[in-house]
Amino acid sequence: MSRRRRGLLARTVLFLFALNAASFAVYFLLHPPNRSPTAADPFLPLETLAIPHKNARSTLKSWPSLPSFLPWRPSPAPPLRSCEAYFGHGFSRRVDVLRSSPSDVNGRGWFRCHYSETLRSSVCEGGRIRMDPARILMSDGGEGLDAVIGRGEEEELPRYQPGAFQIDSEGGDGGGDGKRAIDEGFLEKYLPHGAVQYHTMRALMESMRVIGHEQLDCTQWIEEPTVLVTRFEYANLFHTVTDWYSAYVSSRVTGLSNRPNLVFVDGHCKTPLEETWEALFSSVRYAKNFSSPVCFRHAVFVPLGYETALFKGLTEHISCRGTSASDVREDPDVQKTARLSEFGEMLIAAFDILEEKDLPRKSSVSHNVLFVRREDYLAHPRHSGKVESRLSNEQEVFDAIKVWAANQERCKINVVNGLFAHMHVKEQLQAIQEASVIIGAHGAGLTHLVAARQNTRVLEIISSIYRRPHFALISEWKGLEYHAINLAGSHARPAMVIDELGSIMSGLGC
Repeated sequence: MSRRRRGLLARTVLFLFALNAASFAVYFLLHPPNRSPTAADPFLPLETLAIPHKNARSTLKSWPSLPSFLPWRPSPAPPLRSCEAYFGHGFSRRVDVLRSSPSDVNGRGWFRCHYSETLRSSVCEGGRIRMDPARILMSDGGEGLDAVIGRGEEEELPRYQPGAFQIDSEGGDGGGDGKRAIDEGFLEKYLPHGAVQYHTMRALMESMRVIGHEQLDCTQWIEEPTVLVTRFEYANLFHTVTDWYSAYVSSRVTGLSNRPNLVFVDGHCKTPLEETWEALFSSVRYAKNFSSPVCFRHAVFVPLGYETALFKGLTEHISCRGTSASDVREDPDVQKTARLSEFGEMLIAAFDILEEKDLPRKSSVSHNVLFVRREDYLAHPRHSGKVESRLSNEQEVFDAIKVWAANQERCKINVVNGLFAHMHVKEQLQAIQEASVIIGAHGAGLTHLVAARQNTRVLEIISSIYRRPHFALISEWKGLEYHAINLAGSHARPAMVIDELGSIMSGLGC
């Protein structure tokens, strides 16, 4: 090769190298490297409005495969009084409060709500949101029950100071706490008080302020999607199930591809039911666990359990019949639903007991009759440890059923003593799954019917002062065969209970 050609080749190589270096420089200028933001460097690009940081999925639990799962489609909107509107994706009206452009390399904050006209409630979500625990007035939460005996509920529910939550935006105020992110008119329309005296999620929204981009000063960033929950009657199984359901629905409505983290924005003490929160979600923390301001890349604000169909169905008529997901697919009907079965499967899958192989097989000659018992136990700081008597001779009835079952010849009947107050939640769910018949006095323990198999029979013994529809409704919405014995007082004749139970067992071939 001639000297001239060698020189030309060398200059060409140098030119291409310089061009390549310049291209890299321009790229990194427009696309900052993916690193954890700090107080001095809070900026990371948000790839889309709803999708968290691309490395966010590494620590999250995946969704299990659920036999009753049906896609959560936001459109077309389901009919107003349909089962899907009540129990599924009725949150079909999306309202953007703050928009952010996907091309904004600084990833400005965004906020939107998904409103359900049927439930008159919203699932809200946003990005680049800052929580300052010092501006949330409440007890720390998560303490052992013995350490907080006598503590008042008012100490455990959050009271928000202005700026307890902040979101950055181009229109943010450069000084002070910023202006309100959500005005009163929006809250009245999309997050109404309803019958809730102190609506904690609405109060949270009222505290939210829009601030300038440079003010988003956080000592910690949570990259993965996080749901924020406020609980009220947190030690009662029925009310806790409404909270579990609301958090599950919110995760599906917002299209989260994995199970999110969870933060309790309340100061309640720790109860045995918390093990289910930990099983359902990727992690569980209390807001006061954070000692300084924390920022969420993607936060989901969960409606109160009082706003779910499970609770609203107690006072308004919800005409829904539970059935299988395959039936819903093959014969669509607005008055049929498989959503509660899907949720029940989610509960048992969270404890790794969904697979058939993990449970005893039911046969036509062997059946479990689960008697759900009511016991004295200390539930929360303001609880005496005594439960109200709803079946005054419960032990007598239980003993009579055991004697009757032992004398049956056509089937083997195993009577299970459901002492739920002394069982881990996983053991409770296993007992529910293994039961052919579930019997018990009206009480929160029967809420586990949401996790019962579809061919399970239910016998509820109802005293004269507790004639409430909770478990008849859950049975209807699940598609379970339901029977009730209505007492004149709180005493049940064992012969009457055995007669009804015998009729149920006859239907099972016994």
